[in-house]
Amino acid sequence: MGAIAATLVWRSQSGRGGKGRRDRSGSARRGFTLVELLVVITIIGILMMMLLPTVHRSTESARRIQCANNLKQLALAVKQYELYQGVLPASGLHGPPAPGYYRFVEPRSGPQFSWLVLILPQLEQANLHSQFDFSRSVFQQPKDPQAIQVPTLLCPSDSARGQYFVDGALTGGKRLAKGNYAAFCSPFHTDLQLSFPGALIATGQSTAAIRDGLSNTLMLSEVRVRSHPQDQRGAWALAWTAASLLAFDMHHNIFMPRDRYVASNYFVGLAQPPNNQGPNVDMLYACPDMAGAQLEEMPCGVWQKGTEWEFLSAAPRSRHPGGVNVAFADGHVGFLINEVDDFVMAYLISINDGQSLDHTPYVY
Repeated sequence: MGAIAATLVWRSQSGRGGKGRRDRSGSARRGFTLVELLVVITIIGILMMMLLPTVHRSTESARRIQCANNLKQLALAVKQYELYQGVLPASGLHGPPAPGYYRFVEPRSGPQFSWLVLILPQLEQANLHSQFDFSRSVFQQPKDPQAIQVPTLLCPSDSARGQYFVDGALTGGKRLAKGNYAAFCSPFHTDLQLSFPGALIATGQSTAAIRDGLSNTLMLSEVRVRSHPQDQRGAWALAWTAASLLAFDMHHNIFMPRDRYVASNYFVGLAQPPNNQGPNVDMLYACPDMAGAQLEEMPCGVWQKGTEWEFLSAAPRSRHPGGVNVAFADGHVGFLINEVDDFVMAYLISINDGQSLDHTPYVY
């Protein structure tokens, strides 16, 4: 551009005989001709259009790195919690699981605090942690610590800052701040996490229980939020599906022992890969404005007991092109692409399927 600009020199307004015109003071009048001015404006416009995509990519790349750094801090905080407590943090504090073969967890029972509340001291948020009254539910906190937004829980690529989940029926009018990170609790359903466990489950567990290897097990990922206050996604203090917990909805093979998770071919293509657009959807307790959610590429449905909508799972989501940042149980961070194979992702989430995926082209 410097070479082009150098050719556009100031020149005198010449008349007949090559003599420049002079104003009343006798000095020569100089300036751009109209054609030259239009050429300069056009060149600048073209250069701006060429540079804008590069600037946008650079900005998003920096945001993605920041999001990954946040995820790394969370993974290290989980490991630090396990170091001092002897077990990984519980996925959430709930009521006792229902008796029976599958030991169903009811997410809307008990105090309902999330794993993120438990690791606040390891995130240098001991003061915020001390404000929680663990003798009450997350919806009955007199000091409202659940309404505080923790900077480490905000990915700059998303719009969680200043967003809250509040619903008269579901939260009793209490506001819960939103964030951008959640934990995988099951390759199946959130309420089946004790029978088909992921890295973080309701009872807590030792890392020794992760028999497939810490470096092979997905533990944390990103989630997106909507600005609608009745959408629970991203509510960091709440141990609900899509708020702070993720499940893949890859059904097990009922003919295999339940501690040897094997995905069923019948459900291939119906699970919850990164940034899933359907036919499966994030299952919530309220999905306000379903059409709007679909347009925002965050489809959702409303959980209904006793119907085909009685399942609890949700996809990891981000605004990064092509996939989501993830953290493994050993603390390392990677990027999981949207096109991940269903079986591969199910095996990565499950802790005891016997499949060791030391290298996969779906994570880099």
